[in-house]
Amino acid sequence: MHPMLNIAVKAARCAGGIINHAAQNLDILHVSRKSHSDFVSEVDSKAEDAIINIILEAYPKHSILAEESGVIGNEKEPEYQWIIDPLDGTTNFLHGFPQYSISIALKHRGILTQAVIYDSIGNELFTASRGRGAYLNDHRLRVSKRSQLSECLIGTGIPFRDLTHIESYLSMLKDILSRVAGIRRPGSAALDLAYVAAGRYDGFWELQLEPWDMAAGCLLITEAGGLVSDLEGNENYMNSGHIIAGNPKIFGQLLKIISPHLTKKLIA
Repeated sequence: MHPMLNIAVKAARCAGGIINHAAQNLDILHVSRKSHSDFVSEVDSKAEDAIINIILEAYPKHSILAEESGVIGNEKEPEYQWIIDPLDGTTNFLHGFPQYSISIALKHRGILTQAVIYDSIGNELFTASRGRGAYLNDHRLRVSKRSQLSECLIGTGIPFRDLTHIESYLSMLKDILSRVAGIRRPGSAALDLAYVAAGRYDGFWELQLEPWDMAAGCLLITEAGGLVSDLEGNENYMNSGHIIAGNPKIFGQLLKIISPHLTKKLIA
């Protein structure tokens, strides 16, 4: 395992221990609201602090981009930047709904090189290093081989922080729903992307994500042989927040269905 990936795994497992312990006492947690339907708990902060401390102990000069802490490090274009979501699926966690994860990715000179997504409930550790493949625990991952959209299970996320694009999203949902075997919306985008890499989903799309929601999952998918893009088929998803992913045979079909529903606001 790459040394930097090893540090990410150590940090993810530490955060997972914090989260699992807190899951036994949900009724006493302090919770605040960041915006409509967007919550943060003391567990998010404790898990994030643990991750950051482990990373900076090993690499004190590296930059951090974390959901709760923002940017740590003053470099505008850092050589190394860790992208962290300490608890993706906080609302699920707070309700005892077992679908949440820890996501840690590393960029080197602007390119994603390491990725960890950890499901602490199921003890499923998804990892990837650029050029070395993607893994679930010790098993090599490959995206699915399905080519018929009618046989596919597709993941998605319904916009909840900002409803600006809800009509466009619902139009996409309607068109995709009529063509596939099923659609799932469990509530952790990081895990959804990991599931594409693992072949559990054949494709995925979502609007208005943040970099920490996507970074690790995108590297997992590409290392497992899949494709990732923004809604126009370009590589601007980390900036736009809009993403489509899938196996190579399904990816293009999803892109074609979504294309007629793009608005100027979506692609601005």
